[in-house]
Amino acid sequence: MTRKKIQIKRIDNTTARQVTFSKRRKGLFKKALELSTLCDAEIALIVFSATGKLFDYASPRKNPSRSN
Repeated sequence: MTRKKIQIKRIDNTTARQVTFSKRRKGLFKKALELSTLCDAEIALIVFSATGKLFDYASPRKNPSRSN
């Protein structure tokens, strides 16, 4: 049994849209942390809400003296 494909479109209800944004933002930051941990990569994310509020994520630097 497979999942149905959902259509991606703007959520009209403001409250539902804000809740979805918050949940998806949290999930995105969690995935960034996982990617950073698994691949030893430095990750930075900048996300702006519909109201213009800034949310950011930066993975912890594991080896600050590392050069390119």
